Amino acid sequence: MRAGREFHTMSRSRKQPRTRPRGAPSPAVKPASPAGTAPKPTGASGTAAKPAPASVTQRPPQRQPQRRPQSARRRPQPARQRWWPVPGIPIVVALIAGVVVALVLAVQSPPAPTPTGPVLAPISTSVTGQTIDGIQCQAGEQLVYHIHAHLAIYVNGTARVIPEGIGAMPPRTEQSSSEGPFVTGGSCYYWLHAHTDDGIMHIESPTQRIYTLGNWFDIWGIPLDSSHVGPASGTVIAYVNGQRYSGDVRAIPLNAHDLIQLDVNKDVAPASFTFSAGD
Repeated sequence: MRAGREFHTMSRSRKQPRTRPRGAPSPAVKPASPAGTAPKPTGASGTAAKPAPASVTQRPPQRQPQRRPQSARRRPQPARQRWWPVPGIPIVVALIAGVVVALVLAVQSPPAPTPTGPVLAPISTSVTGQTIDGIQCQAGEQLVYHIHAHLAIYVNGTARVIPEGIGAMPPRTEQSSSEGPFVTGGSCYYWLHAHTDDGIMHIESPTQRIYTLGNWFDIWGIPLDSSHVGPASGTVIAYVNGQRYSGDVRAIPLNAHDLIQLDVNKDVAPASFTFSAGD
C-alpha cells in the first residue's frame, strides 16, 4: 500500500513540465524569512530591491526677511546738534547779557543828587578870561575832545558844594532845572568848565590832551596842594575811582567818567556817583 502511494507520487512528479531549459542554472534558493518578518521585496528583474536610504531630518526653510521697498525704508535721521556747539559760548553770552543790563540800568538810573552843604569857595574874581596853563577861554565850546569827570570834596567829613559856572566868564546866563541851576552861556568858555553845581567837570577841547585836577583848580582860582583844598587846610586824602591816590593831587588826570574825591582832615569812604544819559 505504501509502495503504491510512492509510485503514484513519483508518477505525478514525472508528468510536471519543465519550467527552465536544459543547462540553465538553478535559481538560488531564498532563505526562509524569520518568523514574524515580511519578505524583502524584489525588483522587476528578480533582484533584491535596494533598501531606501534612512530619512534625513531636514530643517524647515528659514524665513527670509522681507525687504522694504526703497521708498518705505527709514531714512537716516540727521545727528542732533547740541544747543552749545562750542565750549565757552554760555559764558560769553552771560557776559554780554550782563553788560546790556548794566547799560540799561545806567541809562534808566537818575543822576546822583547834588551834594548839600556850604559852597567850598566862590569863583575867584582874578580869573577874567586870560589864558591859564595854556588853556584858552573862547567864545564857543570846543567839542573835538569832549569828556566828563566828577569831583566830590569833603571837609572834616562834610560834603562841600562846587559852584556852577566855573570856567564860564561873566556875564553868565542861567536857567533853573529839576537838578538845580544850569549855566547856559557866558562871555567865553574855558576848555574846562562846569554848567551845574553837582561836581561834573566838562572837558571840551579843540585837541585831545590830558588835563589835570591842578588845571581845574587854577581856572577856579583857588589853591590845591597836599595840605590845601581852596580855603580848607589840613591833610588831603585823594581817591580816584574808589582807589586811594598817593601821588601829587595836582597831577591827577581827568579821564572820561573818572570819579575823584578829596577829603580834608577826615577820611571819608569814596562816594558813588551815576552820570546821567549823555554825560
